[in-house]
Amino acid sequence: MVRAIVGANWGDEGKGKITDMFASKADVVIRFQGGANAGHTIINDYGKFALHLLPSGVCHPEITNIIGNGVALDIPKLVKEINDVTSKGVPQPKLLVSDRAQIMMPYHVLLDTYEEERLADKQFGSTKSGIAPFYSDKYAKIGFQVCDLFYPDELKEKLASVCEVKNLLLEHVYHKPLLDVDELFNTLMEYKDMIEPYVADTGAFIRQAIKDGKEILLEGQLGSLKDPDFGIYPMVTSSSTLAGYGAVGAGIPAHEIKDIITVTKAYSSAVGAGEFVSEIFGEEADKMRNHGGDAGEYGATTGRPRRMGWFDCVATRYGVEVQGATQVCLTALDCLSYLDEIKVCTGYEIDGKVVKDFPNTHMLKKAKPILETLPGFKCDIRGIKEFDKLPKEAQDYVLFIEKEIGKPITMVSNGPKRDEIIYR
Repeated sequence: MVRAIVGANWGDEGKGKITDMFASKADVVIRFQGGANAGHTIINDYGKFALHLLPSGVCHPEITNIIGNGVALDIPKLVKEINDVTSKGVPQPKLLVSDRAQIMMPYHVLLDTYEEERLADKQFGSTKSGIAPFYSDKYAKIGFQVCDLFYPDELKEKLASVCEVKNLLLEHVYHKPLLDVDELFNTLMEYKDMIEPYVADTGAFIRQAIKDGKEILLEGQLGSLKDPDFGIYPMVTSSSTLAGYGAVGAGIPAHEIKDIITVTKAYSSAVGAGEFVSEIFGEEADKMRNHGGDAGEYGATTGRPRRMGWFDCVATRYGVEVQGATQVCLTALDCLSYLDEIKVCTGYEIDGKVVKDFPNTHMLKKAKPILETLPGFKCDIRGIKEFDKLPKEAQDYVLFIEKEIGKPITMVSNGPKRDEIIYR
């Protein structure tokens, strides 16, 4: 069976832990989109890991981990990540990289940085990982696939053509140093040596795995509200964050995805710019941020403090629906135990009207949160394994959210460790 684990919100919902849990029962774990611009934090017997490109099954030596064709493949970062993981005692992971995956080029990172500089106070809050220029090139058909590395003559010819255009941009728009074709070619040959042991026709491998009845897990990055079609455009990422794209980004027939676990957090957080209706500020936000798990609410990739807010039922119901969720996992419930009362955003007020459906970005800019206040549970709930053993206020909070989002919450995470979870 094929199962997808995806985010309902802005990312950072705690998908890493949930993916790591389900990975232990899977045969194949696949990253299907995004790049090294966001991370998944997992905590297991080997320690704590912030994974960026590696699938969350890497700590299980029996699992085949796949980087699919939809991923923005930063080869040096991937190799560094493999070395970091194995240096902490994790066995060398079984890893396959799609020969159709596109390569993050050194100039993608440069162009991302230069564009944010040019935009100044209108910038997108990019992680400067090269994601937007990478996907721009992919769809403009001037990107490079992994398989191109093995055809050096054609590669050098295409590289010269691409550099001609990029250098015009660097010279006349950004006023920065120009690219050197020979230098870039040599870098790509180094990339080839680094990635060659892992390259495979992953599409064929996955098709066979489906025929053999293997358990396959699709791992998404970020969440619904960062999707370029359905998110808070233009303050979104550049690849689709939806489970439906898993079929494309991994090479799986759409009808094979049978279970979509959509993860949401018991409060809201976001990295980067963009609309965030239930956002809180100042000391109130600082307290929530510092209670957010063992490491607090700081980006796994950037270390930036995340923006904080109350649980947003409007955004989450929408996020769950566009993912096509079959079940929902609510994470980080334990992080709210410091509060006497907990606010929840149940609607938006836009131009004097109450809105329950998540609107487009222009309308979102005008939205004000309608907040409902629920009693807090004021005690440590970590380690509780049964829902009915939670304080009544904690149970009521989960049931309130479940009713609002309209999908069953089948798992409640009450701590960062893999076993700190309640199954309902």
